[in-house]
Amino acid sequence: MVRIRAFENAAEIASQGGVSAYGQSAAGTARVRGPLHLSTGQEAVPAGVCAHLRPDDYLTSTHRGHGHTLAKGADMGRMMAELFGKATGFNGGKGGSMHIADFSVGMLGANGVVAAGLPIAVGAAHAQKLQGTNAITVCFFGDGAINRGPFLEALNWAKVHALPVLFVCEDNRWSATTASAPMTAGPGASARALSMDIAATQVDGNDVIEVYQAAQSLVQQVRAGQGPRLLHALTYRVKGHVSVDPAAYRDPQELAAALQTDPIARLRERFMALAQTNNALDAIENEANAEVEAALIAADGAPWPLASAAYTDIQDTGAGTWF
Repeated sequence: MVRIRAFENAAEIASQGGVSAYGQSAAGTARVRGPLHLSTGQEAVPAGVCAHLRPDDYLTSTHRGHGHTLAKGADMGRMMAELFGKATGFNGGKGGSMHIADFSVGMLGANGVVAAGLPIAVGAAHAQKLQGTNAITVCFFGDGAINRGPFLEALNWAKVHALPVLFVCEDNRWSATTASAPMTAGPGASARALSMDIAATQVDGNDVIEVYQAAQSLVQQVRAGQGPRLLHALTYRVKGHVSVDPAAYRDPQELAAALQTDPIARLRERFMALAQTNNALDAIENEANAEVEAALIAADGAPWPLASAAYTDIQDTGAGTWF
């Protein structure tokens, strides 16, 4: 969790002035250009879930996917380089924050389209079933995605074909700049999964132990061939929609209350009650900060993509004929 937090904090600083939005103008000094979606405050969900995954398990993410990528085991240095648009990044600097992927650890990609990761995850899980392995796919998505068509289609296909997929709803209460609850009919993701006969478990998404234990059980069930499952993690997005968004539309008291349930602070307090010392935790945080600093230095010094790279990784119609 502290690795994710340290990365997000550094990326947030590096992105200031990187986009013209919310009354701010883009500045040439920004090292991360374009929109940057932070997962600050949600670290317990990817950490608790991905602790049970293997390298051959697949994962699909969202536009807010830095935490998922790191928790799945992706290299932090290459990830920072991708945010910087450098040639040493996972996608050669051409994907950026919203399109990071690392197939070597089963991370099939972040996605700039809300709910787009759901059908991709179901397709990956269907492939795993046809291959006869006991690998699984985990699909992270937000509460805003459950009001889009791919959510219904993906859950239906997964249930009909008994696919090895764990759906994880990171319910951070906000869909971009709009509160999710007033525009969502019914109790939410869990209830909709149950209506399709998919077992669902709701947890406090800011309690990493609770997330870890629930995910452990659900992953075991999915891996055993019992079909899809859904984990509904109630968390909170403490930052704005993008890193330059001051979130002035949000009640300050709501944010203050959410900060009292910070997952890292809660686990630190729990650890202190058992160990009576901060030394181990301080060492973990120092190591994470040093890793991030090294990633920043490496990304800063990495080369830009060659101009010729613009003509690679592209798709055409094959014969140049449109039908």
